[in-house]
Amino acid sequence: MPTLNDIASKLGISKGTVSKAINGADDISDALRKEVLETAVEMGYSRICVNKKDTKKLVIFIRNMEYLKEEDFGYDIVMGFKKMAVPAGYQVDIVELTKEIEEEYSYEEFMLANNYEGAFVLGFNLFDTWLANFETSHTPLVLFDNMVKGNPFVSCVGVDTIESMEQIISYLFELGHRKIGYLSSELGSYVYQQRHKAFLNTMIHYGLEHSSEYTGSDYDARRCILNHLPRMLELGCSAIVCSHDELAHALLAYCQEQDLRVPEDISVVGIDNLPLSATSNPPLTTIYQDKVQIGRAGYYALSSQFADVHIGTLSLHPQLIIRQSCTYKKEEC
Repeated sequence: MPTLNDIASKLGISKGTVSKAINGADDISDALRKEVLETAVEMGYSRICVNKKDTKKLVIFIRNMEYLKEEDFGYDIVMGFKKMAVPAGYQVDIVELTKEIEEEYSYEEFMLANNYEGAFVLGFNLFDTWLANFETSHTPLVLFDNMVKGNPFVSCVGVDTIESMEQIISYLFELGHRKIGYLSSELGSYVYQQRHKAFLNTMIHYGLEHSSEYTGSDYDARRCILNHLPRMLELGCSAIVCSHDELAHALLAYCQEQDLRVPEDISVVGIDNLPLSATSNPPLTTIYQDKVQIGRAGYYALSSQFADVHIGTLSLHPQLIIRQSCTYKKEEC
């Protein structure tokens, strides 16, 4: 664990100043205190107690998402949330949610038992037990890439799915692609269902083929490719959109095995801009999601709940990162 001296050295200030900032001394400016706390969180310092008399607690529930290493998808989301919550005086706990916890407690029982004021929920699918609890809960929570309708105490944050797909299809259309396939993980999560729906609606908007033959999904990436890609190629697809980067990376590997050249024979697009997308062969065109901002938005939506401002959905703008996995469609002889 980093020490107060480590934090002080990084910021170029004294250990005493760091200690005062962390412990809420009155003679430290709000701006300096915020900078010290954000740096402490980023460095992994965990003994922060802004108000020892009345510790305020929030929790991040995580399931089906890696977050411990910098290259993990959830790392920056957690960091962005903490950088907002800790300077505001909150202790932030992370709970890797298990079926055992869900069976022992309802959502609100767990929150009450552990004195949590609100929660940020990452990685849930449509079959998680607590999703039914969220429909009627009164303890504020924010879902990432998920949706519970009709409860004002539940907010949702994420990157705009419709805008993401519009950027992808618009770019491929400009490159001359008219037959485009879509490969997805199993449609057992809200975000994959929304990406699938957005793909079909965007294809309709551009007047392109959009039947079910042009889409395919499976939990296993390899099986998804083997079961659906040959059909899409027979239909004349010159570009494939993947529901996430790991699936796109598996597709690039498969194309190499089959002597399919990317992008000369087939263009490939992913979503999420994971670190592997910049180093794949070829580097992957993908949708960038600012994960730090997603975490910050999660805290913003949760703190708005505390102020009786009940945000429904907070959508961030995506950005298409153009790399070498897409090119102009070859002219047919």
